[in-house]
Amino acid sequence: MPAGAILLIQEETMQLKEMMAELEKRGSEQTRKTFRRHGAPESMFGVKVGDMKVLMKKAGKDHALALQLWDTGNADAMYLAGLMADAQQITARELERWAKSATWGMLSEYSVAGVAADSPHGPALARKWIDDKQEKVASAGWNTWSGVVSVRADPELDLKELELLLARVEKQVQAEKRQRVRYTMNGFVIAVGCYVVPLRKRALAAAKKIGPVEVDMGDTDCRVHVASAMIEKVVGAGRAGKKRTSARC
Repeated sequence: MPAGAILLIQEETMQLKEMMAELEKRGSEQTRKTFRRHGAPESMFGVKVGDMKVLMKKAGKDHALALQLWDTGNADAMYLAGLMADAQQITARELERWAKSATWGMLSEYSVAGVAADSPHGPALARKWIDDKQEKVASAGWNTWSGVVSVRADPELDLKELELLLARVEKQVQAEKRQRVRYTMNGFVIAVGCYVVPLRKRALAAAKKIGPVEVDMGDTDCRVHVASAMIEKVVGAGRAGKKRTSARC
């Protein structure tokens, strides 16, 4: 192996070690306790998302490091990977691998879905994932759709496809047995109603027909928004149709 390649590998390994040390330093038992209640695995330091964003800003977008962080299997490192990944550089294959290896909902529904929605592969992967039998992949798919409609201009969206998806949720959400899929399907209706001006009335009609969606949120203070109320609130505040710069948060 050329000396330059060896030095590059050593440098990347050092970057990873330094970032993992920074994450561990910022972890706390209180945050670990909170994350556990939301389904996080034991392999984590318990770092607040705000602290991860500080680290991400210092390091900048580093796709190679993001891939390494994901592969650690540490929940905090995997979330940070989603923040650091270059959405224009990531491949569909990498996103597929991330969706299947996500260890809890915060990763599948936010890290994976956020990067996917920001990437050129968003609609294609969302289309595929929502039909997956695995709950985490299907929920990632619905949240990817929510992300796509939040960042892409309305003329770039396939409105007929989105209408069909609204009809699908309208018909299936109350009978859907997978908790996180039910939750993210409801979120999709909210997203379309809030971000896609030509489909606002259709989304609101679907939301009213669906009514409240019950989801077991476990031992947490989280609640499920009533889609119609959320859409009307955003419209009333004059924020409807205002797109985001990134689906990641």
